Amino acid sequence: MLNSISLQNFRSYTKQEFEFDNTTLIVGPNTSGKTNLIEAIFMLSTGKSFRTEKDLQMIEFGKDFARLLAKTDEVKLEVILTNGIINAVKSQYKKFLVNGVARRRVDFASNLASVLFSPQDLDIIIDSPSLRRNFLDDCLEAVDRDYRVANLSFVKAIRQRNALLEHAREEGFVNPKDFEYWDNLVISSGQVITKKRAEFIEFFNKLEKDIFKCVINYDSSEISRERLLQYAKEEVAAGVTLVGPHRDDFSVFMFNGSKNNTHDVKFFGSRGQQRLAILQLKIAQIKFTQEKLNKTPIFILDDIFSELDEGHINLIFDQIGKQQVVLTTTHKEFIPKYALKKMKIIDFTK
Repeated sequence: MLNSISLQNFRSYTKQEFEFDNTTLIVGPNTSGKTNLIEAIFMLSTGKSFRTEKDLQMIEFGKDFARLLAKTDEVKLEVILTNGIINAVKSQYKKFLVNGVARRRVDFASNLASVLFSPQDLDIIIDSPSLRRNFLDDCLEAVDRDYRVANLSFVKAIRQRNALLEHAREEGFVNPKDFEYWDNLVISSGQVITKKRAEFIEFFNKLEKDIFKCVINYDSSEISRERLLQYAKEEVAAGVTLVGPHRDDFSVFMFNGSKNNTHDVKFFGSRGQQRLAILQLKIAQIKFTQEKLNKTPIFILDDIFSELDEGHINLIFDQIGKQQVVLTTTHKEFIPKYALKKMKIIDFTK
């Protein structure tokens, strides 16, 4: 249970505190700071932003640092972001604390479990494979320390390996010794990522679907020494690593009358069916988090009600009461009246 958040020099907040209930509605026009507050919750939950990869963008303009503090029923969580210098003294760019004790991000995440549903998620099925990989990363990084460690190692190794491939392409010469360490790292970390992604997809496919009958087909780009050797010439020519989980994708197939008759939702589903499939993915993410952490995550809904019809909105509100929910909207009118009565409201329209 998230009880409160205090923000200092974070985005549009110079100094402000917010309290939360079982269900909290944040109301206000665009640019009023609703998504900034949601971003703060997500940062305190995962140790990263869902909007930017550049931490400096989250520090209020003209300030040296930002501080985010969350109090839950169990722990006090804190994130400090800096520009590298505080009071003319060098400092860490990012610091995580649990009950006042410094932690690495891999050990910080999972203390405050959350599942985010934002307008960008409505394109998971129809947009680029990177969105689907990001979804898998969000599901697994939130609950699995080994996955977080493997993903960090893999991203670093791929970056270094691609730089070596680019250099080899320019020079026309490959030195196998240069690649040995990074090959070992991409293989070991990549295989962990593939294994755990497959486990989540198996969980999803076995799950009883209460919103949309569907299964996931995992298009895995497995990585091994044999596959790296197989594509060695092509990789030098391209200057990038061509195999591994950074090339993964998945498709969602809906049942058409029976489990033996399925169609790819991306190509054969209506827009409504595609959104039902995404809702089912998010509900599965909640249940996966519950199973792995033995705790129910906060369900964060960021300004999605203007994007959904009444039927979809009612499906979402069926989840309210089952866990803590934080949601934002530009207009209270998007929220059913029966639901409004049970919500704590943070009003940015005043």
